[in-house]
Amino acid sequence: MSRARPLSVIFAWPLAIFAVGLAGLIVALTGEGWRDAAAWVALAAPLVVVRWAMARRLT
Repeated sequence: MSRARPLSVIFAWPLAIFAVGLAGLIVALTGEGWRDAAAWVALAAPLVVVRWAMARRLT
């Protein structure tokens, strides 16, 4: 039987993905110019992570 992992380990990556997405939303709503590009990158990051996880699971 495997050892139980603490919640901080279990939720570290989901919390990081949430933080990046939230930062992207805030930057998108508050800025123009270079902030638009930063918002696009931050909002695309969760999609890239999900795609990577799906591809990894299928192989």
